Amino acid sequence: MKRGSLLRCDAPLALKISEIFHSLQGESTRVGLPTTFIRLAGCPLRCAWCDTRYAFSDGVRMEVTDILARVGEYPARFVCVTGGEPLAQQGCLGLLTLLCDAGYDVSLETSGALDISGVDPRVSRIVDFKAPDSGESEKNHWPNVEALKANDEVKFVLASRTDYEWARRILAECRLAARCSVLFSSVCELLPNSFLADWILEDRLQVRFQIQIHKLLWPDSSGR
Repeated sequence: MKRGSLLRCDAPLALKISEIFHSLQGESTRVGLPTTFIRLAGCPLRCAWCDTRYAFSDGVRMEVTDILARVGEYPARFVCVTGGEPLAQQGCLGLLTLLCDAGYDVSLETSGALDISGVDPRVSRIVDFKAPDSGESEKNHWPNVEALKANDEVKFVLASRTDYEWARRILAECRLAARCSVLFSSVCELLPNSFLADWILEDRLQVRFQIQIHKLLWPDSSGR
């Protein structure tokens, strides 16, 4: 089956798209891989350190078939659906399934605030549980923990020692490392990377420390 060639969709026919672009994956266990990104517009959260505020609003409505055609213009096998918060749009689940059916290796970057259980099991769900300093930790949807599978990932973006201690507690209480890969990263403007790396080593945590490489490669852009 030719990638991007599927024309039938049982989901809503259009989604609001902020941008579609080709770049290197800057984070997660797929870091460094050439990837096509589909950034959906809109987000119900307002994290204090959010770096994609431009995706909160606006966007262009695109037919699902046009989205698939645009993705098919790029050579990447990997596709990442991100936001904003992609699951806030009803058609996201159908888009994810069609991308998988078209032969892509698909990941979804989503907050921990919305239910992930309906996502196609072929998709790698990268769930970003919000720490206290984000201002949105009360919106975490904790039943998502039980829905996690081995091909999923949990991400904690941390801005302080308080955030780190919170994430360490969640890691232990939910036994996250036994469920899937767990990623710790810092809000670099607020928490030096070396501090977080030292804490992980001191506490012998079974997590992956990560730095967003797109911000190192293209510090004055969104990584495209």
